[in-house]
Amino acid sequence: MSEEMNEVFEQDKKGILGDTPKKGKKKVLTPEQKKKRTKKALIITGAILGALVIFFGSCAIANVVGVNALIKQAENMSAVEYAEGTQLVPVKDSDGYWTFTTDDDFTVMQFTDVHIGGGCFSSQTDPWAMNAVATMIRQQKPDLVVVTGDIAYPVVFQAGTLNNLSATKIFANMMESLGVYWTFSFGNHDTEAYSYYSREDICDYYESQNFKYCLFNRGFHGDDKGYGNNIIKVKNSAGIVTQAIVTLDSHSYIDGDILGLAWKYDNLHDSQVNWYKTEIQKLVSANMAIDPTATELKNLAFLHIPTMEYRDAWKEYVEAGNKDTTNVKFDFGVMGESDGNKNGVKTWGIYCGMEPCSFFEAGLESGLQGIFCGHDHYNNFSVFYNGGEGDKYIRLTYGMSTDYLAYPGIFKEHSQRGCTVITVKPDGSFDVEAKNYYTDFENVPHEKD
Repeated sequence: MSEEMNEVFEQDKKGILGDTPKKGKKKVLTPEQKKKRTKKALIITGAILGALVIFFGSCAIANVVGVNALIKQAENMSAVEYAEGTQLVPVKDSDGYWTFTTDDDFTVMQFTDVHIGGGCFSSQTDPWAMNAVATMIRQQKPDLVVVTGDIAYPVVFQAGTLNNLSATKIFANMMESLGVYWTFSFGNHDTEAYSYYSREDICDYYESQNFKYCLFNRGFHGDDKGYGNNIIKVKNSAGIVTQAIVTLDSHSYIDGDILGLAWKYDNLHDSQVNWYKTEIQKLVSANMAIDPTATELKNLAFLHIPTMEYRDAWKEYVEAGNKDTTNVKFDFGVMGESDGNKNGVKTWGIYCGMEPCSFFEAGLESGLQGIFCGHDHYNNFSVFYNGGEGDKYIRLTYGMSTDYLAYPGIFKEHSQRGCTVITVKPDGSFDVEAKNYYTDFENVPHEKD
């Protein structure tokens, strides 16, 4: 190699030749180059921030416009046409509980997981959910509607908003227009940690509106007790309470799973179970003052997250080859959720609370006939289960869901969408029927029609 070529080679290795520095070496910029680069970065950053401001501003405007339109739609819905004199009107009894009086059948209609987003991303599915609920109520004409949680769904990437009060307003105004008496228990999505309003705020809203048909109140509440733990009574003309309808707050998440990403669900707390036992015993005592033989009060519980007994019962049923056992008696419905392990435990398709609670055992001792829940949208089965405790069984039922939004692609599904109708007999016994929105109600158009 010539001396000239060797010199060029050595210079190139040192990055002296050419405009590009040696790989790994930081390019030395002139003041003018630095100024141009800074200007370019500021322009790009400004453009991104501007686009975000425009996007979120547009979403905010669309949310306000959309919610106002849905509230107007809700307020203009036609009322349920009860035959003259057939709609029962509750009154507040001396113990503060709303009370219906009848010597005939009493019909309760359960809805669950309505999942109204109340945002610009759910502008199509929200009217579908509203129309589904309204259609079924108009045709069934129940005495009472109980919604077992997740009326609202303020998950921003699906709903387009964090404002859970919007969905609350939409649904509450719709029910007021329908003119049907109703109540609800809170679900985990109704008040997420990141949503704008807490359970207490939602309770404040209902109390401030003085709705004629909403029988919800915050009831036994505060700290770890949740909100909306309450009782609605059904009496006969003799003054005997024949059925107590108990709503309970199953809370949301535990073990630091604030956002619910790990699916670590909570359940009923001991304070709630103690309250339940105490209140049922008070009602028993009041009945016995009229009829000394009325030593047990039949009651039904409505909550969002299933208790662990749902999983125990289904596990036993499946392990027996999908056959009844001494402890489990299958009635109707399907298991539609996927099975697998979650948080180190086999789910059996049931995403119940992480920890056992004593409510089921307390119910066996307190006249509990059935538990109705939601939460797992593709499950709609009903079984009788005794917990291995003898000849007393409690019916465990998943309500038919309404959801068009939360589960990906669920708006295309039809088999799970509907309601559950509970017919309470004059003696306090009851029948249960799962009704499908598309097959069990007349003249129901498809959502896309």
